Order: sequence, then C-alpha cells, then structure tokens
Amino acid sequence: MNDMLNLKDIIKASKNVYRYLQPTPLRHYQTLSDRVGTDIWLKHENHNPTCAFKVRGGFNCVASLSEKQKQAGIFTASTGNHGQSIAYASKEYGIDATIFVPKGANLGKVESMQSMGATVEYYGKDFDDARAGALKASQSVGGVFVGPTDEVLIAGVGSYTLEIMKELPDVDVIIVPVGAGSGVCATSIVAKTINPKVKVIGVQSKQSPAQQRSWKNQQLIEADNTTIAEGMATGVPFSNTQEIMHQYLDDFILVDDKDIIKATKTLIETSHNLIEEASAATFAAALKMHSQLKGKNVVLIMTGGNIAKQNLGNLFGGN
Repeated sequence: MNDMLNLKDIIKASKNVYRYLQPTPLRHYQTLSDRVGTDIWLKHENHNPTCAFKVRGGFNCVASLSEKQKQAGIFTASTGNHGQSIAYASKEYGIDATIFVPKGANLGKVESMQSMGATVEYYGKDFDDARAGALKASQSVGGVFVGPTDEVLIAGVGSYTLEIMKELPDVDVIIVPVGAGSGVCATSIVAKTINPKVKVIGVQSKQSPAQQRSWKNQQLIEADNTTIAEGMATGVPFSNTQEIMHQYLDDFILVDDKDIIKATKTLIETSHNLIEEASAATFAAALKMHSQLKGKNVVLIMTGGNIAKQNLGNLFGGN
C-alpha cells in the first residue's frame, strides 16, 4: 500500500479534482492564535460545494472508473460527508449512486445526498453496519463498491495539502481529524514528502478512539463509538490507512467530546463559518497541546461544516 500511493499519484489525481473545484481558503485568525499562543491557520474545506473535503476524493474516484463501472453504478456507506462527495461527483458524471447511512444519520446530509440524485438507504446502527450493507447490496447487483479508505479517494483529497504547501511553505504543524483516515493519510503523504520537517498530527475523540489506539499499539483494535462528531465516528480501524499512518504520522491524540463541543462554538463565533464537530476537534487538540506549538505556524483542517441542525441549536440555543 505505502509503496503504491505517493506524491506523484496525488499530483495526478489533482487534475481530476480541479476540473470541477477551486482551491479552498487558508486563513490566519488572530483571535484563535491568541488563545493557543501561536499562529493558527484554518484550511477551509467547509467551503467546498458539499461543505467537506471528501468531494475531492469523490471526483477522483468517479473520474477513474471505466465506462462499464460507470454503467453499473456506485454503492458506498457514509455518515454524510463521504456520501455527499460520491453523490455530487456521480451527478456531474451522470452515474447512479446508492448511499447507505446508519439509522439516525444527519438529516441535512441525507437530504443533500438525495437532492444530488443519490438513492439513500438507512441501514444499521452505525457507519460500520452501513458499510456492510452497502457492500452486500453492491455484490447483489454487480455494482461498484467504494470504501471510505480506497486509494483513489486518498489521492484526490491530498490536493488540499498541495494547496497548503504552496500557500504556506513554512507551515510547521498540520492537525487533522481522523475518521476512516483518508484525510490524515493524504495530508501526511504530501506534507512529509515535500518537507519532512512538517509535523502531522491526527486527532480523534476519546468517545471513538479505535484509530488512535490502533496507531499507538500498532495493531488493529476496535473500540466504543459514541462520539458526537460524525466525521470521526468509527469503531473499526482500517488496515490500509493504519499502514500509512504508521509510516508518516508524527503524533495522534485524543480529545474529549465536551472539549470538541466548546471548540465548535468558538470556531463558529470566531471564523463566522459553519464548522462541524470533527473539524473543531483540531482546535481542541491545539489547545491541549499549546505548550508544544509555541512559535509554530499551525494549520487546522476544517474538514467540513455540515453540523446537524439540532447540535447547532444546542450550541447557541441559550444565547
């Protein structure tokens, strides 16, 4: 896996991404910088058409399909952002997409996928159940199953790190939320290949620590999966992203959901952007690590802005 996916693959994939997308903003925020005690930059992947970074991988994935595969249609599973990326790219290419989501999935994300022409199926209690349902359904009709950590997706999302390295070549630290791991793997490959001195740090919720525990112990470990942060909600690690993280990642920390919720409110109030909880985990991590970040240029990846309406109401309902 590690020998196959590299910077050249990501540069090649970026051509498929930029046929439809523009680079997203990288902005410095003095208020956030003052709170952490260093220079904080936000990479606004929430400014993509689906309000999440995963659409980059979706375009590279669909562009890479053969005509026969395009005719067969795509099946995948998602808590929302990945599904929107596949739905959006499939719509642009005129391909049928079926997205399996867990029961109780973010209604706004579900409606978005449906508005893009995708068929949405509710299946199981969490992402891992939905993934099993999507795989089974694809096999039953000969469709194309797209997993959340397929190389073609990782290669596409790596384009946002190319943008960071071009715009802020003296970046010192990049902090990335980790769900299945496509974002942190892509970030690591690009940043560490261009400049090995850049530190890439993964962050996950203490309420869903499977990926962090697996990385720390260098073996696949399942764990409870109860985080409020949908984009990091997986209880099962993925072997291919773990391999990449073991090779490239400098550190991997856990933050509590209560701190993620506080960070979400802070980021929304300060950046005047809708920020979902997975994105906010990066700021919670920066606050936790503030003593290690002094004097650094720190980029926090705002992986998405698709916060659930109920959660947004809970943040500001009392004000």
